[in-house]
Amino acid sequence: MGDRGWYDDSEYQDAVRRAERASRSGWAAIAGATGALGCAALAAALVGVVAVSACVYAVVASHY
Repeated sequence: MGDRGWYDDSEYQDAVRRAERASRSGWAAIAGATGALGCAALAAALVGVVAVSACVYAVVASHY
């Protein structure tokens, strides 16, 4: 305890602040990864729709 008083909880408060900061950055990383995966899924779906549309167009055009 030394120079600090009995009720000094500055180390505890510092640990709480570091834990909150780590938690915020962890949730930010999770949100960023989820957003990136969502964008990639939308892009893949769009490419799929374009590919199916192109195949349907090729089939229909070959019958004329």
